Amino acid sequence: MPVGELVSGHVTPRVVVEVILLSTGTGGMWFRVHSAPLRDDGHPDALARDLAGLTAHVDGAPGPVLLHSTSWRFAAGQLVVTYAAAPDLLPDETRQPVHSDAVVGSGDRLAPSPLTVPLVAVAAHACRHLAFLLHTDPSVAVVADGQPQLWAQIDRFRPAGAGLLASGGPRGVHCRRRAAC
Repeated sequence: MPVGELVSGHVTPRVVVEVILLSTGTGGMWFRVHSAPLRDDGHPDALARDLAGLTAHVDGAPGPVLLHSTSWRFAAGQLVVTYAAAPDLLPDETRQPVHSDAVVGSGDRLAPSPLTVPLVAVAAHACRHLAFLLHTDPSVAVVADGQPQLWAQIDRFRPAGAGLLASGGPRGVHCRRRAAC
């Protein structure tokens, strides 16, 4: 059934694939974002590879590179599936810094989805996710060995246990340093 069609009285949401492209630069980690709607016959992994510029490298990536699904969220009637790509193969001037203290929470234990999630918080979450994998997934450690400068920066985002990151009050965007969001 095509995305967006009525199913048993419900409309299925459109799926958007978003890729956080990570690179190092002055002052630490940087990111930029590419996104596109998923076609009815498409697979999110394939679209994420395309958006990250990795399609031509499926069998032989250009050096150590990683593409990993890190999160999802519901936004504006769409399901957004987020991937992180490290490193960004073509970093450019549209990059922005990743702030390690960009944390989002709803403040409501029965409605865990924040009303809005800024991209800087999505990028910080992706870095925390990859930092966790760096220490728990041997295949990620192999990739990291080939990009030591990048992965040293990612490792600075090593996460605290669930619930230990400060996220603030009721439904909305909350950062330890408000200027980051």
